[in-house]
Amino acid sequence: MASPLFEPFTLRSMTTRNRLWVPPMCQYSVDQQDGRPTAYHISHYGALARGGAGAVIVEMTGVEPAARISPYCLGLWSDEHIEAFKPVVDAIHAGGAKAGIQIAHAGRKASTPGELVPHDGGSLGEDEGGWVTLAPSALAYPGMKEPQALSQEKIDDLIQAFAAAAARAVAAGFDFIEIHGAHGYLITQFLSPLSNQREDSYGGSLENRARFARRVAQAMREVMPAEMPLIVRLSATEFLDGGITVEETSQVVRWLAEDGVDFADISTSGNYPAKIKVYAGYQVPMAAQVRRESGLPVGAVGMINSPRLAEFIVGSGQADLVLVGREALRNPAFALHWADQLKADIDYVPAQYRRAWGTRR
Repeated sequence: MASPLFEPFTLRSMTTRNRLWVPPMCQYSVDQQDGRPTAYHISHYGALARGGAGAVIVEMTGVEPAARISPYCLGLWSDEHIEAFKPVVDAIHAGGAKAGIQIAHAGRKASTPGELVPHDGGSLGEDEGGWVTLAPSALAYPGMKEPQALSQEKIDDLIQAFAAAAARAVAAGFDFIEIHGAHGYLITQFLSPLSNQREDSYGGSLENRARFARRVAQAMREVMPAEMPLIVRLSATEFLDGGITVEETSQVVRWLAEDGVDFADISTSGNYPAKIKVYAGYQVPMAAQVRRESGLPVGAVGMINSPRLAEFIVGSGQADLVLVGREALRNPAFALHWADQLKADIDYVPAQYRRAWGTRR
């Protein structure tokens, strides 16, 4: 039986085998605080690919050491990282999925212990290995230390750091790259008037607040092969008065499309704490609105934990694909299970695992 979830999806010259992608999810598992992936990452991402996802996006990866959320996050700030990422790419490809990587700067939300180290919360102190954080304006994220406002010279440096990281991702063999512009990290901090109070060409109007994101996209596109997709993750709204709106996000996506971005991965929130009611598919309407208003293909996220819901989202045209996070952590073979439940015709159950899937395959 045909299912829209299990139809191929194409961006530029890349085609994924279905419309179920695994989004980037921080693992905080770098051993030596050097940004290099480890055997854990190879195993983790390989398992997600073997489980039938169309694409697997490697977690948020810093463009400089100070870009990381924690000392245990991945990085692509040095050419020495290229060889370290190749086994991760190979593991994803061996599982039959396309390999993406999310490139980012955490801005004022950097210099934390991550989620695996016991800590009282907030920023790391200098005696704990913390560092000076950077942001558009010297406005702290609640409960964290005040960041240093970026100079225009440092902004230029960071744009080149994003481009250099993209070039390294290409050299490592990734199939596509995602710019992290969501969840309150540096690009969100520029986009939001709540965190961006600059009075120069990077602050004020939406056009100015989007300038950093656009320059990053342009610089990355320049170093990427023409056939390689560039996508972006954005928070469509902050659910806060005076914050980013869905309509503004749609305009930003239109601009980014002009700059060579091919697809928008639509999430929400993260720049300031916001109390909202969450439920299965709660972010899908925002993705649908951005798709409708921008004309760019979009992915939907947010507690999409059942095959019927995912199939409805794609089949009804609200999104072109869905990105499934927590369910993938609970069950790395979720895509194969969902194909079974929907009686979808697929031919990529790993040969070594077919005995577990009955005679139908």
